[in-house]
Amino acid sequence: MIRTRLTLGGVVQGVGFRPFIYRLARAHSLAGFIRNHAGGVEIELEGPASAIAQFRIRLETESPPHATPQILSTTPLSSAGAQEFIIAPSAPGPAIPTPDLALCDDCKSDTDNPANRRHLYPFTSCTNCGPRFSIVHSLPFDRARTSMRDFPQCDACEAEYADPSNRRFHAQTNACPACGPRLTWCDAAGQTLAPASVLAAAAAALRQGATIALKGLAGFQLLTLASNHAAVARLRTRKSRPRKPFAVMAPSLAAAEELATITPTERAFLTSPAAPIVLLRAKPTAAIATNVAPANPYLGLMLPSTPLHHLLLRELKAPIVATSGNPPGAPIIADNAEALRDLAPIADFFLLHDRDIIHPADDSVLLITNNREQILRRARGFAPLPIPHPSITRPILALGAQQKSALAVAAFGQIFPAPHIGDLDTPAARARLAAHIATFPALLGITPEAVACDLHPDYASTRAARQTSLPLTHVPHHLAHVLSAMAEHRLSPPLLGVVWDGTGLGTDGTIWGGEFLALDGPTYHRAAHLLPFRLPGAEAAIREPRRAALGVLHAIHGDSAHSAHFPRAEHAILSAMLTSGLQSPLTTSAGRLFDAAASLLGLCQRSSFEGEAAMALEFAALKSRISIALPAAELVNHQDRLIIDWRPTLAALIAASHHGVPNLAAAFHEALAQAILAVALRLGYNRILLTGGCFQNRILTERTTKLLREAGLTPYSSHQIPCNDGGLAVGQIIFAASPMNEENPHVPGNPRTGALDRRR
Repeated sequence: MIRTRLTLGGVVQGVGFRPFIYRLARAHSLAGFIRNHAGGVEIELEGPASAIAQFRIRLETESPPHATPQILSTTPLSSAGAQEFIIAPSAPGPAIPTPDLALCDDCKSDTDNPANRRHLYPFTSCTNCGPRFSIVHSLPFDRARTSMRDFPQCDACEAEYADPSNRRFHAQTNACPACGPRLTWCDAAGQTLAPASVLAAAAAALRQGATIALKGLAGFQLLTLASNHAAVARLRTRKSRPRKPFAVMAPSLAAAEELATITPTERAFLTSPAAPIVLLRAKPTAAIATNVAPANPYLGLMLPSTPLHHLLLRELKAPIVATSGNPPGAPIIADNAEALRDLAPIADFFLLHDRDIIHPADDSVLLITNNREQILRRARGFAPLPIPHPSITRPILALGAQQKSALAVAAFGQIFPAPHIGDLDTPAARARLAAHIATFPALLGITPEAVACDLHPDYASTRAARQTSLPLTHVPHHLAHVLSAMAEHRLSPPLLGVVWDGTGLGTDGTIWGGEFLALDGPTYHRAAHLLPFRLPGAEAAIREPRRAALGVLHAIHGDSAHSAHFPRAEHAILSAMLTSGLQSPLTTSAGRLFDAAASLLGLCQRSSFEGEAAMALEFAALKSRISIALPAAELVNHQDRLIIDWRPTLAALIAASHHGVPNLAAAFHEALAQAILAVALRLGYNRILLTGGCFQNRILTERTTKLLREAGLTPYSSHQIPCNDGGLAVGQIIFAASPMNEENPHVPGNPRTGALDRRR
């Protein structure tokens, strides 16, 4: 007889792990206990050594589906003469929060079964599903530390909670119609209505073209019938969202397959416990209004993530638009009173419930690229799962950038990304960032000793970092992109980071965005970049691709550049600005180059949302039927670095209009992928990391990856961490923990470094 203590980390709270261990110990006639504690769980086992050995094997092979246990230590103890195994009270302290889990099949069956006491109950859950991170006040994850503490269990639920044979044994979110959260149905004025069935009333309102603000798992959503063109148009007008695609929720997987072509990999994520929005190729026969995703071959599809969604769509029997519940520019709303106040101009009805949301989160968004997931928005279902990084030894907070704000905090050898907030252009968004700064590290039991932020001095996140009074590290924007992707793949130098995005302040004070950063040990340098061109009107050019096009034309033709997309007077003013450089900063941005190409091909002159022009160019390329080649970009040595001169490519694009827009759009993508390959071969690095918002473009990412592999190089791209600015905080933490020095730029093969010989 021996006694052993096991200390476990990983995701082991809120996933049915303690009930699993209880049953496993009892199956092997072992005594002792399990309890939640800071950082994970602690298990003490007493019994025959052979039984404990079998227990450990089964622990590692049979854990609950959402648990990821990691045995951190094993300590021999003296026998205590224990006679039984128990679930002991939790020890207070930090732990890893579990993301919210989508409705499981067993609970779905309970809600659909007229003989079950949870029939039609919209808050049914068990140890395998339900709210987790969104409802927790503090850790460890026990009912008394969540918003479920407002709902004491009835006798029937208590009996389930105490029954080891029941799947609701120690389910902290357990509830039923007698004791759990309840729905309320209100009109736009906030007046409570009392229909015979709230779900039937909501479905009827949707059929009649109404918009409903529904309080979901981690925040409000705005719902309307996806097949009703007029209803979708009203929602667009009310939300000031003229063309940006809406997400769609299908009642079931079978219904989703009627709307889109779904690969096995896409199906796996669509039906996963994270229940994200997955970007899928829409079928021409999809019964969806054309204004749901205008001129877009993809649909952002998701399945019901809660019993409330499942029951509503079961009643409706049709797909719905399900977009974030927020006023324009503001983060997602989670509070009932705030929703009734701020969403009243948008929604006709409100479907509320009385369970508080403590940590709001949007729906996560991903697409499948190279048969792997690529998370574009990391939020509900994924955040705040950690990214392991053993070199992190001190607690650090990082605040990301201005766009796609998402902070992160690190300690204990792990980086915890918080859920996506959004752009920090409104007071509400900046207030949400301040709330995350105050609550997120505290929830994890981390007291930051330093803070990191972007190099740009005027970002709201930079100002917030200064207000913390912590030692501050400013991190180069594009280097943070590279370090973030390196963390996911656990890469170390040497490597070449290809960082293509829309806007980021460079270390020389100019606007970067078409960068090749070479990392060598503790140093990095800007080894290559796209040829700079001017943006007339500066930030106005981000909203008007035609301005970027005029800058490109000026770079090609000089003062004789002409664009038909401006009135004569405005054209003259902008041309003068380009010539003088007044309010026309230089940029190397690949994102703006995509905008320019989209404008030159007549696809988009003014953008109503970020990335609209680049998306139009990508979608046009998907229609290409004839392969044509544009002249390759020229590689020029300039001041000890490579300049990628794209002017021959763009000049030919303009002159070749007879080839048709789709074929030219595809050729433009091919020319850029070939340019990346040419630079990689010239610089001589074997490992090539693709990151930055431009690599959300599936054509660019897949074609570049293929070319690099065919050349014998090893490409990497982002999967779990967004390649856009939503992943910057992770890279900022790594830089703050181990700062890198910028070398003086140099050309490949420079005798000072021996680059070509050393890196292949």
